[in-house]
Amino acid sequence: KREWPDWRPPAEMLQRRPDLPRYMAGGPDNPLGARAMYLGGSLYRIHGSNEPETIGQAVSSGCIRMTNDDVMDLYDRVKVGTKVVVLR
Repeated sequence: KREWPDWRPPAEMLQRRPDLPRYMAGGPDNPLGARAMYLGGSLYRIHGSNEPETIGQAVSSGCIRMTNDDVMDLYDRVKVGTKVVVLR
């Protein structure tokens, strides 16, 4: 779990978008938004978004994105190790 996490785009995202920065410090302009919860040892996470209008669109690399308000609420309520079930 991280508050205002730093962001390093994964390799597959950089292949699609070579113009992206290789690193971005956490903060209000960061694509991971206000909070991130990392899922095990994978690259996947549940995180906020500073572009809520894009939620539900194919703009991420497998992450689950939420509004910053919703992800901050979830972050406060879940513990590390909580089981995550993804339905599609």
